[in-house]
Amino acid sequence: MTDTLSTWIDGYRRAWESNDPDDIRALFTEDAEYRTEPYGEPWRGHGEIVSGWLEARDEPGEAEFEWKSVVSTAELGIAEGVTDYVDRGTTYSNLWVVRFAPDGRATEFTEWWMDQDSE
Repeated sequence: MTDTLSTWIDGYRRAWESNDPDDIRALFTEDAEYRTEPYGEPWRGHGEIVSGWLEARDEPGEAEFEWKSVVSTAELGIAEGVTDYVDRGTTYSNLWVVRFAPDGRATEFTEWWMDQDSE
């Protein structure tokens, strides 16, 4: 059985590789909030989320991503991951907190990240 978090991250990775606005919108409710860092001002709603995503996008194949579930319920997912930008020589540790609507789309998404090479 596939859980809500796994399904959502599969969709996120699809959107990450395609940068297709429809793939991005499919991840979030119309009034969702996306925080690129815990205390930052969120992108709110589909328009801001798609715009912010595309402005900060990665190109297809630019990053490798591995993750594991820390918490996974129908309402909340927390994932620990590693994003490796091989050509840039940069690796990030990630903690993603996702709150889900009943249909599996995110109502809130927050990225906690740290550059593994920072001192």
